[in-house]
Amino acid sequence: MTATIKNRHRLKRKEIQQLQERISRFFTLDAFPNHVTVERGQIEGTTFFFVDGSPLLFLHDDQLFFTLQGIAHYHPHEKRVVVDMGAVKFVTNGADVMAPGIVDADEAIVPGDHVWICDERHHKTLAIGVAILDGVQMKQQQKGKAIALVHYVGDQWWKHIAKSL
Repeated sequence: MTATIKNRHRLKRKEIQQLQERISRFFTLDAFPNHVTVERGQIEGTTFFFVDGSPLLFLHDDQLFFTLQGIAHYHPHEKRVVVDMGAVKFVTNGADVMAPGIVDADEAIVPGDHVWICDERHHKTLAIGVAILDGVQMKQQQKGKAIALVHYVGDQWWKHIAKSL
């Protein structure tokens, strides 16, 4: 069953600039070059932003996040957290990321940053979340939560997006 996209409409240049400003709070990349089309639509009550037809961003608790496809599309160099292979099963089942499972993290991460999580072997994007600890603490601490997950491989949004492509 394909996900139904409701209220889909094209954004104006000013709205696109506002989205870019929101992205720039966490990532240094130009998400919307002049030649792209950006649309806003709803899937199962969640607002998504489609760049040239691909769902690359979404709103969660009024915060703008990349989808997993968005991370794969833009390949940001910052805000990356690498987890060991033992943590992959837990992350892809929706568990928050615990500090002991982290093998590397961008040291510029501060609590509240939007981060993306990948595995250590293949560097495949597994999840998007919000940092609880800073990047240095993530690498050093041996207990406690480091990242609260927002979107991960296998969640309802991932399944809807995969079906809509």
